[in-house]
Amino acid sequence: MISFEDMQTFVEVADGGGITVAAKRLGLPKSIVSRRLVRLESELGVQLLARTTRGASLTEAGASFREHAARMCLEMDVAREEMLPTGELRGRLRVAVPSSFGPGHFAPALAELARRHPLLQLHAHYSDRYVDLVADGFDCGIRVGYLQDSSLTARKIGVFPVGLFANPEYLRIHGVPRKPSDLLEHQAILQGTESWKVSDGSRTVVVSGQGRFKADSAAGIAEGTAAGLGVAALPVVIAQNYLEAGTLVPIMEQYSFPEVGIYIVRPPGSHVSRKVRVLIDFFVERFATVSGEAQRGRV
Repeated sequence: MISFEDMQTFVEVADGGGITVAAKRLGLPKSIVSRRLVRLESELGVQLLARTTRGASLTEAGASFREHAARMCLEMDVAREEMLPTGELRGRLRVAVPSSFGPGHFAPALAELARRHPLLQLHAHYSDRYVDLVADGFDCGIRVGYLQDSSLTARKIGVFPVGLFANPEYLRIHGVPRKPSDLLEHQAILQGTESWKVSDGSRTVVVSGQGRFKADSAAGIAEGTAAGLGVAALPVVIAQNYLEAGTLVPIMEQYSFPEVGIYIVRPPGSHVSRKVRVLIDFFVERFATVSGEAQRGRV
């Protein structure tokens, strides 16, 4: 008899490219994952995986069996979800969350989702580094920014308005920029090689600023700006505490900047687990309200 758990484990190993990824996704020790694979190969009488020091690749038999096993696992997942009482979620949900926005904006929402579903194991990982959802074993992730093209499936759930900010003392020393061309005379605090798209409502100008301070997170950019190192474009929700403390002030308010989107991203595939669907619906409802409030309170 072939165990469904063994078959499901094999699909996770095949899709993730190795035992380590599958173990993360399944929340199991690698030793158990390895034991299940050996047992499945023994039951089938064929080698499914070619194991190397870098991971595991499918044999010809493994590639063929993976297609059948994946369909069977999908059907079983759908059947299990249909049998659960409405609103009751079980199992483990791993979510990758950006740390700059996470504590103040996403952490309360995830905590509320877990409170509503006491049988759900919700594991949130906070980091501003790029997370490979498939390789790192996540069911979905939250991304904030201008989403790049990828193989991931994305659902936009809201936006954060963006403004231009600087420290008052920096402006006293270096002057206040009034128009886009003035920004080229200032230190720009940037994330990577970004450019600023500045619009007056009728015309958009792309400003490629230069500066000596860069950061890979919105929180890091805000800290550098508040310390007087230059001028930065920031989501208003990130700048708000600094505005209240008086360490940042808005500048060039007659101009607008593209809003940054809030997205739920997930690995590609036709079937979306009920856990992920519930999370998406919950965040759409919650952050549609947040986005509206942010728009009304725009600096």
